[in-house]
Amino acid sequence: MDAGRVILNRRRGTAGVVRGQPDAIAEQCRQLIDHRGEASGLALAGEILDAYAELQDEGRWYFFELLLRDFSTNPDTVIQAAEKYRQQPETERLSKLEKAIESPRRKLFRRLNQAPGGTGALVRMRRDLLDRMRSNPELQPIDSDLKQLLIAWFNLGFLVMERISWDSSARVLEKIIEYEAVHEINGWDDLRGRLRQDRRLFAFFHPAMPDDPVIFIEIALGKGCSDAIQPLLDSAREPLEASAADTATFYSISNCHRGLQGISFGNFLIKQVTENLRLDHEKLRRFETLSPIPGFRRWVESMAGGKASESLRDDLALASALLEDGHTLDDKDRDACRRLCAHYLVNEKRNGLPLDPVARFHLSNGAFLDQIHIGADRSAAGKQRSFGMMVNYVYKLADIEKNHESYFADGKVATSAAVRKLAQTG
Repeated sequence: MDAGRVILNRRRGTAGVVRGQPDAIAEQCRQLIDHRGEASGLALAGEILDAYAELQDEGRWYFFELLLRDFSTNPDTVIQAAEKYRQQPETERLSKLEKAIESPRRKLFRRLNQAPGGTGALVRMRRDLLDRMRSNPELQPIDSDLKQLLIAWFNLGFLVMERISWDSSARVLEKIIEYEAVHEINGWDDLRGRLRQDRRLFAFFHPAMPDDPVIFIEIALGKGCSDAIQPLLDSAREPLEASAADTATFYSISNCHRGLQGISFGNFLIKQVTENLRLDHEKLRRFETLSPIPGFRRWVESMAGGKASESLRDDLALASALLEDGHTLDDKDRDACRRLCAHYLVNEKRNGLPLDPVARFHLSNGAFLDQIHIGADRSAAGKQRSFGMMVNYVYKLADIEKNHESYFADGKVATSAAVRKLAQTG
């Protein structure tokens, strides 16, 4: 019995409540796949997307079940086409085999994408799908089809980078406030502070979603290494003349759409922004991040529970003050914290790659881990993530390619000499 039928049988009682509109939409989808008229096909695609948007939660779940059951690849058709191609490997038979392999869902998604607003609607549909897949992995074939199409549609060649300023459209600025995922933007005054003369904000846009950013990055122009986030976010600060800056600090990167999860844009954005900043500001010498360490506290607490190796136990004992809010760290505590953090970022790995997701992102892009800062993020979120600790990853243009290759070839974590020493003693 196929996966779609298993799901429908298992949930027949619930599905019966929501049948009707989802069934009608599925029938329209069948018509759209076979449709020949261009104008009427676009109208039908728009009707399908509008109807889907009106479905409630259970209706969308049932619609996904129908996509799995009725719009999947037919194994018998694939086997027959493959056998014919094996017997006579001609271009025409290869074409028929490729057509047999492709699920009707992909053709459906491509046609839906042609409707006005179709791209954004499919991104939102995948968001709904991913939410369902948390408890229903059987829906993975639908996600595989939709994700592969979104990867092609959101190819770097289609994306446009724009600098966001206070003169940008109100709709775009509202989206920036809504989508900020690292350091919350508390209203218009806060946003204005992040767009002053010593700040930069760049975003990638897709032509089909011109007022809705795909990803954006916030940059502080300053002097020397940044070791704390609150001064960078202070809207009442005295701004620095951008021409006097020697350091660009990337302090926030926000992916805007959960429906684009698993499609990488950040590495391209950082590199393109770096090139733009170099051209516009000749005095810039250092391109760094001030990054959170989202998995650090969880790892420390798990190690403190008795899983630590003997070499880490002394440092964990010294750093136990991390677990106590309001405790003042002495020099030994601070040294222990830095050693633990360096060990976590450099030595703790899964499948040969660092445990920490932010570390994986920057190191895979060719950056190196430069400095570790205690008390760098005093916010509640910062304490929850990493006891308020943050790190600098540095993008040194001459070394990016070498670091990138070493990371993927050997799992090597590029670090400064200071961090390397801390990691070896941690």
